[in-house]
Amino acid sequence: MPGEAVTLQLGPYAGSAGAHWWGLQAAALRRPAEATELRSSALLRPAQAPGGREGHAPRLVALELKGGAGALGTGGAGAEAPVTWNGAVAAYLERGPGGASAARDSGSRAGSGAARGPAPAPSPLAAAQDVPSGRNVQLWSHHRNVQLHPKSLYVIRQYMHDGDCGCLEAFAQGEGLLQDPACMEEVEDRLHYFTEECDSLQGFQVLCDLHNGFSGVGAKVTELLCDEYPGKGILSWGLTPALSSVADCQRSAYRLMNTALGVVHLSAHSSLFCPLSLSGSLGLKPQPPVTFPYLSYDASLSYHSSAILAAALDTLTVPYRLSSSQGSILHLAETLNFSGRKVAAAWASVPFPALHGSSLPDALCTHQDVPWKLLASCRERKGSSCFAQSVVLRGLGKDRPGSSSAGGQPRSPLHACESTEHVLQHYLHSACPGAFSTSHVLEQPCYTPAPYPQFFSPRLSREGFLLDQAPRSSPAAVESIPVLAALRSAPVLHTLLYGLYKDLQKLNTRRCASFFSAGVEQEDFQEALHKLRTLSQCYEAELEAEESEGEADSD
Repeated sequence: MPGEAVTLQLGPYAGSAGAHWWGLQAAALRRPAEATELRSSALLRPAQAPGGREGHAPRLVALELKGGAGALGTGGAGAEAPVTWNGAVAAYLERGPGGASAARDSGSRAGSGAARGPAPAPSPLAAAQDVPSGRNVQLWSHHRNVQLHPKSLYVIRQYMHDGDCGCLEAFAQGEGLLQDPACMEEVEDRLHYFTEECDSLQGFQVLCDLHNGFSGVGAKVTELLCDEYPGKGILSWGLTPALSSVADCQRSAYRLMNTALGVVHLSAHSSLFCPLSLSGSLGLKPQPPVTFPYLSYDASLSYHSSAILAAALDTLTVPYRLSSSQGSILHLAETLNFSGRKVAAAWASVPFPALHGSSLPDALCTHQDVPWKLLASCRERKGSSCFAQSVVLRGLGKDRPGSSSAGGQPRSPLHACESTEHVLQHYLHSACPGAFSTSHVLEQPCYTPAPYPQFFSPRLSREGFLLDQAPRSSPAAVESIPVLAALRSAPVLHTLLYGLYKDLQKLNTRRCASFFSAGVEQEDFQEALHKLRTLSQCYEAELEAEESEGEADSD
């Protein structure tokens, strides 16, 4: 059985996605009878809660800037703010009588006694739940609802989280932080603490901001992991917000250069790297963010967009967290990274559209095309293919899928399959002929109680299934959703990577002197661009190869 993974969160947006992700783990732990398909020990470690009760905490090292972790960062690096957590597993919000928000202890439901410990102090999260927009949630610590170990959080005090100056805005600034012996020692100490307590470390998950100076931090961290833990899997996720808050041209150029350098270095030092965003474009030309038919999210809010990415992450990482599988991070990476393809793209359907009670063949036959969206800041071409893919469908049940028509014959080839796993595999082979496909089907859905935002369509039931019509009264809160997600090595990555390369070729880097003065040499930057173009060529289909050759001749 594959062992434990250590997670690193590098940057504020990565922190927001991570906070939601840990909230999803806590929500699953509160349903022990239904949560046996996934090993919580893969991501979580035993922890002692106040009062001596047993709980769980993420096996996590999180790096944040001064002011970026709220009350968590005020008591010294890694200090836990005691007033923000009270409970055996997680403090979470429920809607009490009369519609008032109340913080409840998950441990209080066990036994007849009242919850032990003092009542939790009011937090920004409580206010956020009373505002449907969620605009009160400014920091990831405001919607964090799990206990963190004191070794988890390291606050970088050389740079400010917010403001016009003193920000970590260039790749080389991030690299420089990890070249500081004191900072490197802190990171190594925290990593060693979590890795040495593992019985069988399988590898690392790295969630890293790609658009700011944390891309440089991620480059050095993955290099450190690669050197110190040879043979362990390193799965890196490069995250960017759905909408850019950058207004001026210089900072837009910085964002582009940070992204390119991050892609090149993170992919070089990782077993597999995946850019993950709801943004429509990583390049110079803005594109509308990704939309989902049954979500009404505000793309300007990190609290919203990172929640969608967290649901995708929770599903994409299933293969190395299964109780019934020996798959590991390294195994997942090796199914996708052959022929130099160290970058994968993510697709997701959040939620997967299915009517309550429908079988998996019924649900899939409803859709001519796979009903997922590309989460890679790039527009997908119709009918795009892939080389290899890892697909997970969860929350639809695993009853016998077959059903016959009146004549006794299966209504479709999918209805003739003997198991739900065979149904999904058959569907994928039909949709992507010739691709190497692995797939998993889980009964367990993605649980979505607060602080997960309630931005769902009124057409969804409490379990996230489609209703025949929207209810006349106020819809019930959506407590769980089915999700379909895939990691794929596909030609669309040529579009993404080569498009980023072309945009950078158009930049006048002489106007970005301060970016290079932070420590990146012009020669190193041009070498990174060459590597980016080489990486893009690994994903060329025949037509795209001819197009890029023509463009190269005209350069």
